[in-house]
Amino acid sequence: MAGAGRVVKAARVVHREVEFTTGALLPARWPALREALLSGVVGVAGVLAATGPVEQAAGRIGAAERLQADAELAAFARGWDAVDDGSPRLDADAEAEGGRESESGPAATPEDLRVLAQAIVTYLDPDGAVPAEEIAMRERGIILGRARHGVIPIRGSLLPETAGQLQRIWDAYLNPKVDGPPLPGVRFVDNEGSPSAPDTFASAGSPASSTEALRPGENSILPRSDPGGMIDTRTRAQKQHDALTAALGIAARHRDMPTLGGAAPTLVVSVDASDYATGRGWAHIDGIDTPVSVSAARHTACGGTVQRVLFDPEGRITGIGSTDRIFTTAQRRAIALRDGECLIPGCHVPAAWCEIHHVTEHARGGPTSTDNGVALCWHHHRTLDTSGWDIRMQNGIPHLRGPAWWDPHRTWRTPHRPTPSHTTARRSRTRLRA
Repeated sequence: MAGAGRVVKAARVVHREVEFTTGALLPARWPALREALLSGVVGVAGVLAATGPVEQAAGRIGAAERLQADAELAAFARGWDAVDDGSPRLDADAEAEGGRESESGPAATPEDLRVLAQAIVTYLDPDGAVPAEEIAMRERGIILGRARHGVIPIRGSLLPETAGQLQRIWDAYLNPKVDGPPLPGVRFVDNEGSPSAPDTFASAGSPASSTEALRPGENSILPRSDPGGMIDTRTRAQKQHDALTAALGIAARHRDMPTLGGAAPTLVVSVDASDYATGRGWAHIDGIDTPVSVSAARHTACGGTVQRVLFDPEGRITGIGSTDRIFTTAQRRAIALRDGECLIPGCHVPAAWCEIHHVTEHARGGPTSTDNGVALCWHHHRTLDTSGWDIRMQNGIPHLRGPAWWDPHRTWRTPHRPTPSHTTARRSRTRLRA
């Protein structure tokens, strides 16, 4: 049944409609790929792979652009080099033989066609990243099934950055040059230094500290719980997906994780500098063919290292620069001690499991200091730009303002402070580590 459905779907893509008044056949929606299918050059899988990404953005891509993409994809399917107008290129020998097209390479596979179609979409539809991001966030989720034959099935859909991080960890564990995961047992390690080192704390006058004073009535405390589920509307499957993503990030940073090329299995996201500055366009995750929105790159850059690589028009590397933006272990402990858990009300993910967010973006002069870092779980960090929550720092203390649908007055509030017993326990552990 699945195979029959794919045939029907491909037939709809290349079908020629009939003009209502005259009965004449109208041009196909994908004429070049139709000819390639009829001639046997490409199969059903190839047609669906080539047209799928473009059809998903059909409302934002015009007919002329679609026809140009059709010609490019059909030429690629035949192994031809395509010229600017989308027609196959003829070499001198072919022209002498009467214009027969020369084959410059092997025919493309369905996977090759899908990758090219996605590249075409990123060029023709730079604004499509936002709706694609919204769809992806809705569709993500992981569910464990019922045990059968001694195994428990797992099914769901991962965001590209989650799949990319998981693939990196698999590569590290399966790398034949390493011994794999450490053997279970007790292991003694040296302490990592005191969290109270004087150079890890920023002064109250740092650029991240807002000089704007709180207005009267704006020093109320945020509610600690979310009994009605109004703030966090995720399904259980989505929460499980986000928990797995956070766990993968923690595992990748762990000292026992095998390395790749001498470094931790790092998620690599590439994006054009102009797209990153404007927030438009697409980003790409190393090892994953599906493009992602620029917000995924912003999220990754907030807690990672940005490396700028400059290319000339021919593709030669002309410059490399790197910016270290990662909070140190001591800074993370200090921020975790201050915040206790994720700052968003109703979210009780411990701060030790959270990511550290730059309140003032590093690219805008925000320092990597305790006065500019707050604890946010993976989900609230990933969706901060679109959730309506605002964060600012006041003399090293974070303040939050909820979205208008939650708080029509949009009042700045301080988060709940950790309970005394909780704080005492954390300080005790900190002293032991010191």
